[in-house]
Amino acid sequence: MKRVTGLGGVFFLAKDPVALRDWYRTHLGIDVQSWGGTAFDWTDAEGRPVAGTTAWTIGDAAGQDLAPGRSSFMINYRVADLDALLRALRDEGCEVLDKTEQSDFGKFGWVIDPEGNKVELWEPPEGA
Repeated sequence: MKRVTGLGGVFFLAKDPVALRDWYRTHLGIDVQSWGGTAFDWTDAEGRPVAGTTAWTIGDAAGQDLAPGRSSFMINYRVADLDALLRALRDEGCEVLDKTEQSDFGKFGWVIDPEGNKVELWEPPEGA
């Protein structure tokens, strides 16, 4: 079974998310949107668009977005078959969260790594 197929996003928390977003916008040129992040569209070596994006967001450290993880960041990994991977992780004794989500953006599930980091697993919708 194929497990992780790529990187879907990077999410991290900040004590002052508005100021940190502004710093990234000003100093690194990241087009931070009003929702707190951006989507980097994938391109080939010549800069032509290809299917896929990588999400990047800064959230408020006072929130619970990454709970029950204990870290200030979360990586989102693309996967080919979320349900099969979650079953395999459970069978291997990993701490898989019971909650899953499905939306127009695809299917999402979570596992906690041995260091207490919440890891998001994302199966994109068909054709994405």
